Amino acid sequence: MSFLEIKNISKQFGGVYALKEISFEVEQGVIHAVCGENGAGKSTLIKILSGVYVSGNYEGNFFIEGNEIHFKNIHEAEATGVAVIHQELSLVKTMSVAENIFLGNEPSRFGIIQQHHIHSATKNLLKQVGLNISPETEVSELGIGEQQLVEIAKALNKKARLLILDEPTTALTETETENLFGLIRQLQSAGITVIYISHRLKEIKSLCNRVTVFRDGKFIATCSVKEISEKELIKLMVGREITELYPRARLQTVPNKTSEPTIVLELKNYSLFDSSGKKKIDSVNLEVHAGEILGIAGLMGSGRTELLMGIIGTWKGKQAGEILFNNNKVKFNSPAEAIANGIALVSEDRKRLGLILPQSIRFNLNLSTMENISSGGILSEGKEMKRTLEMIQQLSVKTNSSETEVQQLSGGNQQKVVIGKCLLLNPKLLLLDEPTRGIDVGARAEIYELMNQLLQQGMAIIMVSSDLPEVIGMSNRIMVMNEGKISGAFSSGVTQEEIMMAATGELIGVQ
Repeated sequence: MSFLEIKNISKQFGGVYALKEISFEVEQGVIHAVCGENGAGKSTLIKILSGVYVSGNYEGNFFIEGNEIHFKNIHEAEATGVAVIHQELSLVKTMSVAENIFLGNEPSRFGIIQQHHIHSATKNLLKQVGLNISPETEVSELGIGEQQLVEIAKALNKKARLLILDEPTTALTETETENLFGLIRQLQSAGITVIYISHRLKEIKSLCNRVTVFRDGKFIATCSVKEISEKELIKLMVGREITELYPRARLQTVPNKTSEPTIVLELKNYSLFDSSGKKKIDSVNLEVHAGEILGIAGLMGSGRTELLMGIIGTWKGKQAGEILFNNNKVKFNSPAEAIANGIALVSEDRKRLGLILPQSIRFNLNLSTMENISSGGILSEGKEMKRTLEMIQQLSVKTNSSETEVQQLSGGNQQKVVIGKCLLLNPKLLLLDEPTRGIDVGARAEIYELMNQLLQQGMAIIMVSSDLPEVIGMSNRIMVMNEGKISGAFSSGVTQEEIMMAATGELIGVQ
């Protein structure tokens, strides 16, 4: 029996179809995946189903349990039993768990909010989602995984019958992901229908019953997860086979190919301390060569991002040891100093730290290098436009105009703009922190190919990633971190299991 039926839904933006005549069904009580490259139309569909795009703002129809739906707002969708857990959680961090769960839905009597009822009901909801915390706990004290479960408790409080999860595991650890999967299966057993949106095909294969694929705003296929391989899914998503997803380049010896690789960056007994004097990075020794990707793996909190912060000049605490860049001892007090010396960083949080979302592609690409195309304080619009169009073409940014606001782009195209902004700095060393987080398989392949092109030009890359196949597939050498220390160093033939053992401190590996 179909719980949700979608018939010929189309949605346009400025004459461009985000969705075009989409039709498919979601059966009652199943976990149904929806996948596709960024820009395929998944987010647009979520907004239609949840009442963000109201009836009349799109073409076509959808039905819940046979009833045609015409939501006028989000509250009508929630009242019908539709709940969305967005990739960027919508909790109020300064409020308690109980306050968040009942926000906008507070039970009252004679105008007085019934705090006892809220506390008691929250305890029961937290028990349902497996969270052993007080209802009065402030959300800011919780980890991302715990916040995710609070969001689901909030949805259960609103009697959700259709739960839509949008990239729910992006910031979760492996353990948190398994806990979330266990809860989703429990919800399925209780009769709740789940739409699961993810780029992670292994998750879809592990968790979901059926999968629908979108491409360029169009419906491509719906099939049983058991009857389709990851390779076949990728082909449906991108319209082509990606025979080598990780096209790792060989270590370059630049500029003299007969010489030893040039050391671009070297850390000697390098340590970082927080404001309390605690070591966050503990006596790290590493080097990265021209034409090489040095992959850095490790669990969340292992010190990977802090290491990049120290190199780029954003760490505010005490430092010890040495940083040698092109054989010169350096200590950068700001990113501007690092950039001036030839180091650029692509942050893991592109929306907060890498882009000004309401501004255009042109503005964002040129933001860090406007002085290079200015004379006497006056910007050369001709030079700016010329290199903007060249970078859009080089990076294959999918857009109709250089004036498109970055917030209108898909995640993969936003990431390309961040990388393009860094490339215009002409760096010798590129630091990539989770470079493909939240982007689809097609955009990943394009970014990997770009990384290899940069290696061919003699650039050095340090890549921090939680995606172990990515680390193994793209890195020439791999360093693994655990509690601020290097716990493993591998050059080739390493397995995911060995990296995880090193990341948890169970294996000290050097190959």
